[in-house]
This record gives sequence, C-alpha cells and structure tokens, in this order.
Amino acid sequence: MSTSFTVVQPSLPLGDPHICSDAKDRVSIISAVYEAIVNRDRPGTYSPCLAEAWKTDSEAHVWEFRLRKGVVFHNGHILRAEDVTASLERVRNPKIGGSWGTQGVYASYIGDAELEVIANDRVRITLSEPMADLLDLLTEMPIVPEEALDDLPNEHVGSGPYKVNDFDQDKVVMTSHEDHWKGKSKYNRLVWRAEPEEEDRINSVASDADVAAGLSPMGSRRARSEGVQVESQYGSMCVIYMLNCLRGPCRDARVRKALNVALDRAAIVERIMFGGAEPLNGPLTQLHLGWDPDTPPIKYDPAEARRLIIDAGYTDDLTIKMDTPMESPDEAIPLSKLMAEQYKEAGIEVETHVHRDRPDYAEMVRAKKIGDLCCFDSSPLSTFRVMREKIHGGLQGPWWQGYTNKEVDTLIEHAQRTPDAKERGNTYRHAYRTIAVDSPWVFLYRPQYTWAVRAGAGWKPSWDCSIRVL
Repeated sequence: MSTSFTVVQPSLPLGDPHICSDAKDRVSIISAVYEAIVNRDRPGTYSPCLAEAWKTDSEAHVWEFRLRKGVVFHNGHILRAEDVTASLERVRNPKIGGSWGTQGVYASYIGDAELEVIANDRVRITLSEPMADLLDLLTEMPIVPEEALDDLPNEHVGSGPYKVNDFDQDKVVMTSHEDHWKGKSKYNRLVWRAEPEEEDRINSVASDADVAAGLSPMGSRRARSEGVQVESQYGSMCVIYMLNCLRGPCRDARVRKALNVALDRAAIVERIMFGGAEPLNGPLTQLHLGWDPDTPPIKYDPAEARRLIIDAGYTDDLTIKMDTPMESPDEAIPLSKLMAEQYKEAGIEVETHVHRDRPDYAEMVRAKKIGDLCCFDSSPLSTFRVMREKIHGGLQGPWWQGYTNKEVDTLIEHAQRTPDAKERGNTYRHAYRTIAVDSPWVFLYRPQYTWAVRAGAGWKPSWDCSIRVL
C-alpha cells in the first residue's frame, strides 16, 4: 500500500480556518487538518465528531453538547470545553475576515449567543432567537486549541486526521495524526500542490499526482478522450442570476417569470457546460434540505415570455442591465452572451456590464448596487443560510436583492424554530415551491464537479464534492 497521496488543485487556500467560505479547494484542505463539533452527513442529518452527543429544547433556543473524551490536538493538547467556546468566540469576531463579501456572516448568526462551559466536557449555546439549523452552521466552524488561536493563520493546529508539517502558497505537506481519535489515517503523507493551469493538473495524474481537482467541462471532455480516468459528481452550487427586486422592471413578478421562461436551459447546459450540469427549477439542489422533487421544470417558451413582458407594460422591447464577473463562475462571460441571444427572441435587449475584479464585484452585489440582474453562484450547503442570506425579505441579508414575500418569510421563521428535520424539510419545501413561482432569481443550473484520477488510486469524491483523504 502506498504511504503517500498527492492532490493537485488550482489553489491552496490554507488560510484562516474561521473565515466563511464554501470554496471546495478550501473546504478540502481545511477538513484534512481541522474538525468541527459535528459533521454534516446528508441534508438535515448529522453525525458526531468532536461532540459525541447533543440536545436542544422544543424551539431550538438552547443547545448542549457533550464532547468526546480523549481527543488529542496536533500539539498534544487534550480537547476541553474551553477550546470550543474560545474557537466559537473567534469565529464570531467581526474582525475575522471573509471571502468575497462573506465577512461578518457567522457573526450575524451567533454574534450575540451566550457560550458557556458547563463542565470540562460540556458546552451550552444559548441563542437570542430559535435556530433549528444551528448544526448546519457548526459543521463549518473548526475547533482549535485555545492556546493556538493567537497563532492563526500562521500556524495550523487542529485535531483532524492530518497535521501540517510545511506549507507555502504552492505546496502543503501533511503527515498522519497518529493520535487521531479514529485511529491512524490511510496514508502517512498527504501532499497538496497548487497548479493554476488545467492542462498541467490533468497531466500530473500521469506522473506524480493521485487526484487533480477543478476540471472544467471542456477539460473533463479532453481528459476522457485521452484515456484519463475522470470522476464527476453534482454538487450544491447553483449558478443563478439574482434579480433586482428593489428597483427597475424586475420588481414585477411577470418580468421575473419572463426572464426565466425565455431561456432554453438545455441549450445553455450543452453549449456552455458541455453537458456537465443539470437545469434548476428553484433556489436549491438535491443536496439541500427542502429541495422539492415535485416542482416542475421551467418550460422554455419565448412567446410566453413576450406576452408576460407586454402584460407588464413593455409594449416595445424591454432593455435590461446585466452585471457579469469574469470568474466564479468561470463561464460567466459566454453564459451571459448566450442568454442575451436567447432573450432577444422574446423582445428583451441586454446591456452587459463586465466586471474584472471579482472581490469588488461581490462587494457591489452585497451593497445592492446591481443593474437589473447579476450573475452569481449560490454555494452554501445550508438551506438555512441560503434562505436567510438571500431570500428573507425582513432580514435583508448580505445577498438579498429586494425580494419580499411575507408567506416565504413566515415559512423560513417557522423552520427556524422546528428541531424535527422532517418537519423542517417540509416547511422549506413549501417555501421552495413559492420561491420557484415568484422567481427572485433566474434559475439556471447546478454544475458537476470533476476530477482527474490516477489509474489505480481508488479515490472517489465525497458526497459534498470535497476531497476527503482519510
């Protein structure tokens, strides 16, 4: 058996483990080093990690966690309740940065929660409002020994299956954490390399790499044609265009519906994603709690789109302003161009504004200064985060663009105080159906994630499309 495993990624974001980011390159590398108190298994289901048991009250206001005994951090420190509360204090510190506009997101959820040590192995979290999806958030919050927090992000001490031996922006070398509570990892050595060029990543699996991440649809097709083993899996990312419901034509639900039915999603998936995506019909994917399998697909009907535009009072062609980044999603430019072509059939003219600086673009969206629609990706696995940060009209979260529906707000609030996952899922499903009809976004597709894999490596992607090497 090989004692080493090498992963090649476009980037190695081994930065601060407490920033809010859903980027798969980051999730993969952070999860090798750090652990949270619970793991997310599937939508609405969780398994023990650093906490082996937990409970909450009838409205998910107060949560208590019993910690696993004997957990050893990479520096030899034994897990204590104080490590959990100190880590969560740091996570919610508003001075902790974010990734492309996500600063302060975690503070908005647990910023005013009371964090208590009630025994050496017990922690209580008392929230100012009910939060049935708290576990969803905690899965994203790594626990670090209290004495190592001040050294972040320059030193990396977690409790995960691998510990960091050496790192820079191009390479991270890890070794197995021999005192890990699950036992020794499969590999003695885990190496991560940064390689921004896709062709070089693909070629690496024929030489010294076991897995190459971040293949584009075209790159995946080329790799297969050259006999390279490729693994593909649908993830939780939704490629969407947020609609400006604060001002302009998209305040009218008829215009929003027209912008959805005017698009041929099958053609978009084939031409832009080379078949490596599947159309959306609402704001969530099958990996989200509350996704509704009974919501019908959006029917391509440019004539209906034209009728809706006229009904909304636009007897001449409607002109809309579209904001588009140059990356994330990387296909945004050709995607926006194809959409403009399809919209023309329905009498909709598009003025496209391209933005080169992606962080500035995210800040523009967060400041709600978009035109009539903007290309974006919705990546959280947490339905709670999607609904609170992008949909709820009363909260007006960081990515909310003016959509308001009191019924949807009420459903989100009901889910928030419903600990039973099945009932909570049904409530989110009801909200999903309503949002799908109201169309606050242009729902496009969820892409596949793809990896090139060395023959015989025996590696498969995890269900959440991150790289897990255990």
